Amino acid sequence: MLKVEKVINNNLVRSRDEAGREVLVMGKGLGFKKKPGDSIDRALVEKMYALVDLTQRRRLEEILSQTPLPCIQAANAVVDRARQVLDAELPDSIYLTLCDHIQFALQRFREGIELKNALLEEIRSFYGREYQVGQEALAIIEDCTGVRLPEDEAGFITLHVVNAALNMNNMGNTQEMMKIIQNIVQIVKYHFHRDLDPSSIHYERFITHLKYFVQRVLSGKELDENDETFFLMIKNQYREEYLCVLKIYDYILKEYRIALTNDEIMYLIIHIRRIMTK
Repeated sequence: MLKVEKVINNNLVRSRDEAGREVLVMGKGLGFKKKPGDSIDRALVEKMYALVDLTQRRRLEEILSQTPLPCIQAANAVVDRARQVLDAELPDSIYLTLCDHIQFALQRFREGIELKNALLEEIRSFYGREYQVGQEALAIIEDCTGVRLPEDEAGFITLHVVNAALNMNNMGNTQEMMKIIQNIVQIVKYHFHRDLDPSSIHYERFITHLKYFVQRVLSGKELDENDETFFLMIKNQYREEYLCVLKIYDYILKEYRIALTNDEIMYLIIHIRRIMTK
């Protein structure tokens, strides 16, 4: 049975779940006239947050205590939708960043401050499913708050979803990843003097590979299985794709002082071959 450990406000209390973990429990009127030791009415519970990291948990408590209930409800619904669309478990830390972002976005909107998203086209192109969540988030926020945010906000929300899905440490890493993907796509286009079809399944697979490739590179966890024979076969069989990947190699080395492993080179060759021949 859930019991109140601390009342944060009328809609938020601190408690412990069945496993004894500290949780934040949210629901309209949940904390009204409650005191430590009182039972929590399960019928009023809308969301339980169970962050493992103490600093993040305290930060989330601070944000939720200062955020209007409609913003919290919107963030909860957006995260639920993201998990459904992406068919993935997102870390609870996304509630921290998303609640904060939605409240600030609504504040900017009411003050007439329009923040343009310079990466909107790239976000649409590289993160199709996540951008779908971002677009649906605008409708969710409108339903909860009565405010329709501009399209640029769909892009910003998309980045929060991407950031959480890839378990990146901060938004700066996500934006850096987008820049690298964009530059790699440009290298491929210029090398083969061809445009790529963003609507093709092969393009989508290529971009998906690049997302995880760049994440591995930035985190220092590149593939390195040392299959030298297979690498030499791929390198010799797909010569033009190999020359293209050498340009990507030089770019990563020059900009980030990271030398790609043979395995990373090999998989890039295979994906580029696929997108060029299909």
